[in-house]
Amino acid sequence: MTDSRNHRVARPLFSLALDGQDLTRRLEDRLESLTLTDNRGFEADQLDVTLLDHDGQLAIPRRGVKLSLALGWSDTGLLDKGTYIVDEVEHSGSPDRLTLRARSADLRAGLTTQREQSYHRQTVGAIVRSIAARNQLQPVLGAGLADELIEHLDQTNESDANLLTRLAQQCDAIATVKADRLLFCRAGQAQTASGQPIPGVTLTRASGDSHRFTFADRDAFSAVRAYYHDAKAAKRQSVSVNGKGVASGRGTAPSADNVRVLRHTYATKATATRAAKAEWARLQRGVAQFSLTLAHGRPDLYPETPVTVSGFKPEIDGAGWLVVRIVHTLGDGGLTSAVELELAPGK
Repeated sequence: MTDSRNHRVARPLFSLALDGQDLTRRLEDRLESLTLTDNRGFEADQLDVTLLDHDGQLAIPRRGVKLSLALGWSDTGLLDKGTYIVDEVEHSGSPDRLTLRARSADLRAGLTTQREQSYHRQTVGAIVRSIAARNQLQPVLGAGLADELIEHLDQTNESDANLLTRLAQQCDAIATVKADRLLFCRAGQAQTASGQPIPGVTLTRASGDSHRFTFADRDAFSAVRAYYHDAKAAKRQSVSVNGKGVASGRGTAPSADNVRVLRHTYATKATATRAAKAEWARLQRGVAQFSLTLAHGRPDLYPETPVTVSGFKPEIDGAGWLVVRIVHTLGDGGLTSAVELELAPGK
């Protein structure tokens, strides 16, 4: 890509700061590779930085220091890519190298501490706001989720992060923390750290140097079944969800059909139905997957970014996609981005 301001080829840029001290100039000639893995949900993002230490002048930082990263291009500038906690340091040779491995600073200790708590007849919004408050986070809920009623939810020796993940699975939602904000929204409704809807992008075949599309219809489930305890009848009942709607039933044995059976037994029929519908929606999105390696890296891409593609097969170009994982790599090959996508809701 050409920098229109000076008619030169655009150069990849990076900025690294250790505990707030900008080290970019000291490290730019030592950088061998940098990899940032940006995940969806509560799976921690990871930053790996490998530096050349041929002259032995690099000091080994202590674990727990904060490493801040920005990535970009000389024609568009740098984009903030977050702050990470260094939890592993490796020195190897020869030639001597120093490798720092750091994980997202957003997953604070409170979110991973096991707790005992029960929520009875509370809305999704009330539960999320309660968890956000005790972790000093700002809650952000997607449209249509806040008022959904949860009959009962137990948190037994379980972290807030795990509870939110479980609640998100019941509601076909995504739960994550970005820039001190607890985001709880449906797939495709995510927001940026600044609170704005993530804008969609178009990626063409010319943007990448490799791709992979898989369609797994032969393995698709015909329905999802969830069980619940019917207090009035004192029996275990079930609901099944497929493309035709919801059906009720009794008993515990799955049918001979290719049915996905949820392991958890829910407190009410409404909760079981919500969980079955959410799992059915996830299965439909997972039928097709698409991955693309961008030769000209896109630091502006995040998980949940809506994507339209062109230049491939009609089945690929005609679908709407969501980014579920992206790996930015800076090294001898320049700045590249490996993007993993799934079908957007309703596609």
